[in-house]
Amino acid sequence: MATKTIPERKRPSPPPPHADPAAPEVTREALIAALNEDLAREYQAIIAYVVYSQVLKGAAYMNIAKELELHATEELQHALTIAKQIDYLGGDPTVTPKPVKTSDDAKAMLRFDLQNEEDTIRNYRERVPQCEALGEYAMAEHIREILKQEQEHLIDLATALGEGPPDMSTGNGHR
Repeated sequence: MATKTIPERKRPSPPPPHADPAAPEVTREALIAALNEDLAREYQAIIAYVVYSQVLKGAAYMNIAKELELHATEELQHALTIAKQIDYLGGDPTVTPKPVKTSDDAKAMLRFDLQNEEDTIRNYRERVPQCEALGEYAMAEHIREILKQEQEHLIDLATALGEGPPDMSTGNGHR
């Protein structure tokens, strides 16, 4: 009597361990698109910090102007990290920044930066579980490292404006 081999049925792949089953499903393509939005925002931040650090005038802004120069170099590192992740996923990194707001009013420029940091933090907080949902845990860790610096930038900007940092736990960023 000949033995018969029963073909294995294809089963759907289980979600990666520790993936949040309630999290919306994300594809590599969707993650690439989202990371490209993040990259465009990093380019925006580089340009804004370079410009603002040089045009802020007066004794009241000397310390924050120096800090913004440092922020510009950190944002460049973020852009390089994000571009590397996009390439790793098989995407093409964007070359277009989001628009940069300018003003003759120093406080307005700092407010623009504060709002941009809030948006960036909100987006990176979404990116971490998206990466993890695809099993890209190392990528999620890179983004967590970026998040730490972005939160420091947020604190620096709020302090320069004489405010406490926005409450990012509420989702709207405002106190």
